[in-house]
Amino acid sequence: MKKIARILLIFSCIWLFSACSNEHQEQPQHRKISRQAVKNELIKTNKHLVKYENQNIKDFISRYHYQMKQTGSGLYYEIYEKGKGVKAEKGKIAQLKYSVRLLNGQLVYDSDHKGIKEFLIGKGGVESGLEEGILLMHQGDKARFIIPSHLAFGLLGDREKIPEKASIVYDIELLNLK
Repeated sequence: MKKIARILLIFSCIWLFSACSNEHQEQPQHRKISRQAVKNELIKTNKHLVKYENQNIKDFISRYHYQMKQTGSGLYYEIYEKGKGVKAEKGKIAQLKYSVRLLNGQLVYDSDHKGIKEFLIGKGGVESGLEEGILLMHQGDKARFIIPSHLAFGLLGDREKIPEKASIVYDIELLNLK
């Protein structure tokens, strides 16, 4: 806070000094900012946000003592009960029982209220993190996924119950593969 006050004092003194000067001065030129500079600043900011989100996820995992693995894309997963069925693969229809929560524990969706979720693996239409996680499972498996925002609903959320930039926690039972 003292540093900010000092900087403001310096700028105020410079402004007063230049305003009191009787010499003719040209209007300052507006400095053009290059696209590359803007791009670099956005990349830097994005890296900071990803680091912050990742730390929140790690804190959540630690708090609940989960034994999770992480994929290269950033999906965290734990298959905590093994099934005896076939492995999920693209082109099959997955049917699952699920619950979706935010990292704060708030339940946002579940199959008890919305019904069994069914989708064609590999076609999209669901969060990319969910699709990636399903491909790690076998029929009958029960798993937990923590899906970072970039693999879930991104910057805007789902515009219903999931806020912008939210990591989500899926608890899933893969009931059937057709």
